[in-house]
Amino acid sequence: MNHNPEETVLELHVVTGAGPVGWTVAEQLAERGHRVRVLTRSGSGPEHALVERVAADAGNSAKLGHVMSGATAVYHCIHGSAYRASAWQAELPGAEQAVLAAAGEAGAVVVFPESLYSYSEPDSVMTEDAPRAARGGKRGIRTELLSARAESETDTVSVVAADFFGPRVRTAHAGERMVPAVLAGRKLSVIGSTKQPHSFTYVPDLAAAMIRAAGNPSAWNKVWHAPTGPAVTQRDLAAAFADAAGVKAPSVGVLPGWLLRTAGAFSGDARELAEMLYQFEKPFIMDSAASEAALGLQPTPLPVAAAATVAWWRAQS
Repeated sequence: MNHNPEETVLELHVVTGAGPVGWTVAEQLAERGHRVRVLTRSGSGPEHALVERVAADAGNSAKLGHVMSGATAVYHCIHGSAYRASAWQAELPGAEQAVLAAAGEAGAVVVFPESLYSYSEPDSVMTEDAPRAARGGKRGIRTELLSARAESETDTVSVVAADFFGPRVRTAHAGERMVPAVLAGRKLSVIGSTKQPHSFTYVPDLAAAMIRAAGNPSAWNKVWHAPTGPAVTQRDLAAAFADAAGVKAPSVGVLPGWLLRTAGAFSGDARELAEMLYQFEKPFIMDSAASEAALGLQPTPLPVAAAATVAWWRAQS
């Protein structure tokens, strides 16, 4: 990625978490010539001369004060240990408060990747000024996290993304549930519908927006949308991966919503997934035009993003 000379060169960037978002943020920062400190429980992260990998728990406020000393930007990219509301409630609010407190002491802005879960009118095209007041379950937890950030004395930025795809994205609808099947020529099964338009965000575009917002104080204490291309159906996205791979487009079937909801009566995992069916049974579209203009960014064209995604998955095998 090319360095933009107009961006503020920050002395130290701290990234919590090394999942697909945290890892990509750290890589992009290092490629720009910034010093990066990545915090994970295992001490993992990109191998780069400018990346320091530290074994630390983002919820440990005592340790955070030391490792964030000198930072001017913190990218808080951890996720719950399980895709369950109970795990999110137990883990995420406390970790965010610890990070906000430590970053505040360091004088750093905290940048959060955020989802569309809190949007309370998802049947309409979701823009930056759309209401975010969803209640209950995982959606309500995201609403509460956004509210807590707004009340914090520490400067924050939240950058909203739709469902992820891209290199390192595994546990996602457009990750291990889709790409390996496309590459292997297997039938693909998706939830909800093969016909409804759905927004998907390329993770490198989310990372670029987070970095750009961190370096622009006029963007702080607001919610932005990551640059996201036109909504496509799940069938269309699978076809884009197939085109990029040079293979035949897969046969795509649907896991009916009623079946997933019925399974939810017996399976906690199915119940947590069924909670999100509203995103796939109707059009689920976010618009990022305002953020693209404010941050000076554009989404990566789908064929380019699909090619990079396919290349990463092939490299894993």
